[in-house]
Amino acid sequence: MQKIKRGEVTKYAFDWRDEPVLHVDENETFELETDDALSGLIQDDSDEPKYHDFLSQHVIKLQEAWPPKYNPVIGPIHIKGCSAGDLVAVKIESIDPWRYGFSGILPGIGPLGDSKYWEDCSEPHVQIIEHIPGPSGKTRDGKGKYSEKLTWDLMPFCGTLATAPEREVFTSLLGQGPFGGNIDCRDVRAGHTILLNSYHEGGLLYVGDMHGGQGDTEFTGIADETRATIRLSCSIIKNKRIRGVRILKPKSIVAVGINLPMEHAVYDSCWNMMDWLKEEYSISYKDMYIRMSCDPAFRIRTYQMVRAATIQHVVGAEYPKERLIKGF
Repeated sequence: MQKIKRGEVTKYAFDWRDEPVLHVDENETFELETDDALSGLIQDDSDEPKYHDFLSQHVIKLQEAWPPKYNPVIGPIHIKGCSAGDLVAVKIESIDPWRYGFSGILPGIGPLGDSKYWEDCSEPHVQIIEHIPGPSGKTRDGKGKYSEKLTWDLMPFCGTLATAPEREVFTSLLGQGPFGGNIDCRDVRAGHTILLNSYHEGGLLYVGDMHGGQGDTEFTGIADETRATIRLSCSIIKNKRIRGVRILKPKSIVAVGINLPMEHAVYDSCWNMMDWLKEEYSISYKDMYIRMSCDPAFRIRTYQMVRAATIQHVVGAEYPKERLIKGF
């Protein structure tokens, strides 16, 4: 199996001019070891790990660039047989978070960064979260230990997954669009397949920003940020272009919307869903438009609602596969 180890490749943009760091065949499984969103905030995996605080020189150095050099990614990965005008179907096979992740309050990020009322919510704070292996012996099905009194099931996912855009260069921190990007969508996880437009020969895939878990909205702008090992494979759907990112789950489909303000992200996700169901399932626009208002199985998932620079809001329109009977 082809692998890229942590630290071998570090990029901060989705740039079609980059030379590929890996060439893979269609449906070939490959493995990447990713860094955390702040490039090694936690320094070791001992029982009492050392870590940099959010006012440290480690973080200040990342902030010297604009946009800051947060959110390192690995790429581009060239998928043989993929061309501009195709779709890349990325199957996430497994994600194993490192022993530790971190969350907390990063100055200038989140809706309470300048708050006087909730003053303690604007002060820099690093919250270490320990990842405890589960029945598999790996963290993929383990627990997140927030404190001595609180644990929860880990739900590892890939926060940043993108193909290189057609003409522009977007940073891995602020880049979002039909090509994917930093969308912090917790449905980009093991067992799911993500559909992205390809704008270049080889697709040129970038991967990074793993999380141990995340609540709806990622309110503070920092979820359970962690290093991780991810295994994935890519297939190709020839000669197809889609309105936005789409996700195939075992029992449902999710059409992603990315926009500001939040209601426009919702509109975009619904239009993405309507196009999808008409193209693939022969469900008319009118039929799905009405269903979205009256079928309780239709849901809007709020993934990312972060107040930071030009980051847009990310939502998903979700509908169960059992409802996808062709025709009206």
